[in-house]
Amino acid sequence: MSGIIEEKTGMLPRIALIACGSFSPPTPMHMRLFEIARDYFEIRGSHKVVGGIISPTHDSYGKKGLAPSLDRCAMIKLAVQSSNWIRLSDWEVHQSQWMRTQSVLQHHQNYLNNFINSPGDGEQHGVLPGWLPKNLTERRDPIKLKLLCGADLLESFAVPGLWSNDDIENIVANYGLVVISRCGSNPEKFIFESDILTKHQYNITLITNWVPNEVSSSLVRRLLNRGESVKYLLDDLVLSYINRQGLYNVKSKYITDAVHPNHLNFNHAYMDNNKNAIQQSNHQDMDESDSPLRQQSARVFCCGETPRVATKLLLGRSGPGQAIQVITVPDKNKSNSDSLEQTQPKKQKIAQVQQI
Repeated sequence: MSGIIEEKTGMLPRIALIACGSFSPPTPMHMRLFEIARDYFEIRGSHKVVGGIISPTHDSYGKKGLAPSLDRCAMIKLAVQSSNWIRLSDWEVHQSQWMRTQSVLQHHQNYLNNFINSPGDGEQHGVLPGWLPKNLTERRDPIKLKLLCGADLLESFAVPGLWSNDDIENIVANYGLVVISRCGSNPEKFIFESDILTKHQYNITLITNWVPNEVSSSLVRRLLNRGESVKYLLDDLVLSYINRQGLYNVKSKYITDAVHPNHLNFNHAYMDNNKNAIQQSNHQDMDESDSPLRQQSARVFCCGETPRVATKLLLGRSGPGQAIQVITVPDKNKSNSDSLEQTQPKKQKIAQVQQI
């Protein structure tokens, strides 16, 4: 039975999600849209989501509060570094002028399916874009690109002069919308009131976000400009970047650099290289032989643990759950050679881990 389920799952229609916008700055909610959408499709078993793409708009878009595209791309790369499937596409920002959303979708859709049909062309010239999802050529069936957005973008279709009817129909009919709406909103009513959206409603997926998050880029910019803290509203690395580059007229005195940002760059290579050291350190605790004070070493015992050698208590705060520090006195008749033999390999192991 499990084999049948796996085979059925493997043949699900493949889709990729793309989000277009300013991302000035990118917030955790931008990333959450991708996670919510992928969960929706995969839990229902209707589609296989192969990748997520973030395409920031061109500098000439001219929106208020729009940071330079170079900075926005850098912040997006920092924001998605912990994801193994959401990636930045900087194609749009490198064009000569602002591109309509329909054109952005068309470029990425064509590139995806051309790569599937002729994967060797791009590989031979070494020009594969970083946004391209992995393992696309495992299957030969085409990938459907869908525009991922919030309910506010859906409602913007009704703003006079903002969208052309031809673009709206092209996007909804040929690509499709995945709309993440807030609990209590009514996107169905908006679709009903639009003839174009009603005509293509079969190609619009409505998903309710049951975990409200009202944090927006404009709100973050406002707080930064007022000198208020935005800690925990943005990724720490994005926040540090804003501070270093002086973006958004930042005045907040509460911004500090992320602690040891290199330690946040976890990847498979790092874990594989240190797997053995981590496993060994988990199974072999530090003991008194690791201390430079070999004649009088400190050890902490938990409740109920009995020291094996003569001890001297150092009393601190007492009470349930409090640890008691015990000074152990080694046996004078015992040679120090055993402890020295154990200490050297442990120190080497610790030095290797600290150098990473």
